[in-house]
Order: sequence, then structure tokens, then C-alpha cells
Amino acid sequence: MIPEFGHFALILALGLALIQASVPLLGAVRQRADLMALARPMAVGQFVFVAAAFVVLAHAFYVDDFSVRYVALNSNTALPTPYKIAAVWGSHEGSLLLWILILAGWTLGVASASRGLPETFAARVLGILGLVSVGMLLFTLLTSNPFDRVFPPPVDGNDLNPLLQDPGLVMHPPLLYMGYVGLSVPFAFAVAALMTGSLSSAWARWTRPWTVGAWMFLTVGIALGSWWAYYELGWGGWWFWDPVENASFMPWLAATALIHSLAVTERRGIFKSWTLLLAIAAFSLSLLGTFLVRSGILVSVHAFASDPARGLFILLLLSAISGGSLLLYAVRARRFRDEGGFRPISRESFLLINNVLLMAATAVVLLGTLYPLFSDALGFGKPSVGPPYFNIAFLIPMLPLAAFVGLGMHAYWQKMSASVLLRRLRTPAAVALVLGVVLPWLLFGGAGMMTMVGVIVG
Repeated sequence: MIPEFGHFALILALGLALIQASVPLLGAVRQRADLMALARPMAVGQFVFVAAAFVVLAHAFYVDDFSVRYVALNSNTALPTPYKIAAVWGSHEGSLLLWILILAGWTLGVASASRGLPETFAARVLGILGLVSVGMLLFTLLTSNPFDRVFPPPVDGNDLNPLLQDPGLVMHPPLLYMGYVGLSVPFAFAVAALMTGSLSSAWARWTRPWTVGAWMFLTVGIALGSWWAYYELGWGGWWFWDPVENASFMPWLAATALIHSLAVTERRGIFKSWTLLLAIAAFSLSLLGTFLVRSGILVSVHAFASDPARGLFILLLLSAISGGSLLLYAVRARRFRDEGGFRPISRESFLLINNVLLMAATAVVLLGTLYPLFSDALGFGKPSVGPPYFNIAFLIPMLPLAAFVGLGMHAYWQKMSASVLLRRLRTPAAVALVLGVVLPWLLFGGAGMMTMVGVIVG
């Protein structure tokens, strides 16, 4: 009966998420403090029930309850205990439950930290997070229930995939999901600002810590995944431009641009519409990554088994969340006017160029990842886009980005003359010349220096 408690807990969590997604938003429209106040207790209750469901599934793995189909397919009696616990998120259903648990955790964090925010704005943020939770909980309960039973239960399970019996499984997915899902918070802040119709430097100050936190988790998760892939033979080395690797890299690039744009919005009150669009794009790319992983529509060593029903559901969810937010952006973005200007030579200009190049790099990765789908849909077959394309095309925006990052670090806010910038660049340019050219030449000779140049360019 214990697995049924887990299933029931998810149903209760869905009920609370529905209340969180509707009542506080209605209260914000009608300016009803009593309705808006429901957002926080609903967020707490939702986290409690999702955590309870997760504990129930972990317990089923720990006690070898092979009457649960998911446990029977991903564990056996000989599996070491640490891997039994990690096996909870080792396949589709359990990893989706981890996704929802982390979303509930971020929502709980926002509920706890938002008491200093305007009541209407906080209610809208929590309501948007509730809408995302509703979609993911429905996806789990309707297509990916981890508590499905199998009768009669097998004597032993099928075991966890040998490639996944590794410390990397213990750390990599949770950290990656903390970053993936954490981008829902700046997304919710952006949509709430669009609904409110106003955005100040305070909004950027509230949003930035959540964005940086999600970005840090995503960075560590990607780095850990690269390390794991490096020593797991056959996974393509450090980075193979695999579709699922790209699915985590694209939100990281967008989040990097968002962090820099938030800094400008907070300090100077400009780039408002652009910052909102980046917040929407970062989480939309996270959802796109979820679709690519869960649908099996692209061939990847990381992808889960293909299931058309799951792919269709997550595609509809992606369309509703991203499409709805982009439609709202199209209607409301003109209301957000910048509070000042800036000159061509200024830190703002270099940060804007930084943003454009980062999003161009994101577009390069997105095009290479989705091109096989477009080609197949048009009847031209499903070609494989490999490292040669990415290594060349990705370099085009990244080389000038490296140069502009150096320039931007030494530029002033608002305006600056070219002569002053050149004077400020003398010392760093000399240091770079010594460390990048002269020192390698002295230590390794001409061949060594060319190797260094090749490494930097490549």
C-alpha cells in the first residue's frame, strides 16, 4: 500500500498547485489580500506532498519493492545501496519526479524569500510557478506515473544500466536539474512584471540572485557531466555536441546573457524589454531541453526511450508556457521604456554586444540541434549534424565575444572616449602579449606558441 500513498501525494500536490496557479492570480486582479495570501501555504503544502512522494519512491528502491514497475526495471537486490537511491532518478519517471521536487523546492524558496516584495507581485510570481507545477504534475500523473504496479511482481529486478552505476549519477542529474528548473524563477518574475506592466531597478535586484543561483547550479552540473562523459568510454569525450548536451548548454548561454543584462537594468534602468525576453528565453530553452530528452525525437546517448504520447504532452506544455509568455511579451513589451541612454563607447554598449553574441551562439547551437527535425519534416531525411559544424559555426560569435569581454571590463558606464579606453587597455594588453605570446615563445619555441594559438582559437 505504501506506493499508493506516493501516488495519492502527487494527486494532492496537483490539487494544491491548481489552487496556487489560480486563486492568487485572481486575488492580484481583484486586489484581494485574502486570496493572494493563499499562495505561500499552497507552495509549502505542494512541496511537502511532492517530497513525500519522492521519499515513498526512494523507500521502494531501498526495500527492493519489485511490485513497483519502475523499481523492477531499474534496480535489483545486488545493487549497492547508494546506487539504489540514485536509481530513483536513473530513468524517465523518477527523473521527472526529481524535476518536480526541485521545482517545488525553488517555489518554496521564493515563497519564503518574497515577504519583502509587493504583495500583488509576489502573488503573481507564485501563481506563475504554480502553473508550471500544474503542467509538470499532469505530465507525470497522466503519462509517467512512477508508482505503477506490476503483478505478479518479479523475484528480482532488471538492474540499473551499468553506465549509470557511477558516482556521476548521484551528483550530475540533481545539480543539472537545479539549474534547469531554477530558471523558472526569473521566468516567473518576468511574466509577473509583464502582467503588472511596470519594471524598475528593484525588479532586477530581486531577480538577479535567483538567476545567478540557477546559473551556478547549471554550470556545475554541465561541468560534472563533461567529467563523467570523459571517463565513461563511448560517451564522446568532454563534449561531443550531443543533442541532449546542447539542450543543457543553450539555457546556460541564455542565462549568462540574462545575468549581464540584469546588471545593466539594475544599475542604469535600461535594456528592460530585452532582459524580460532573455528571462523567457532561458526557461523556454530549458523546457525545450526537457522535450528533447523526454520525447526521444532526436538520437542521443543521454535520451530516454521514445514515447510519442510523452513527446506530444511536453510539446503542448512547451507551447502553452513559452507561447503564452511570448504572446504576453508581444502585447506588453512596449510599456517598458528605458530610463536613459548610453554612448557607443561605454560599458552598456559592450554588454549589449556581449548579449547579442551570446544569443547568436545560442542560435547556432539551436539550429544545429533542430536541423535534423526540420530536414526530416520537409522530406529530406534526417541528417546528423556533428562536431565539425558546431566547432566552426560556434567559433564565429565566440571569437569577437572574447575580445569584447576584455574591452567591456575596462569601459566606463554611460560614456567614454576612445582615447581614454585605449590608455586603460595598455597595461592589460601588454600583460596579455607577454603571457600569450612572448612567454610561450621563450618556453616552448615557435611550435609551442603556435600550439597555444591553436588551442585558444580552437
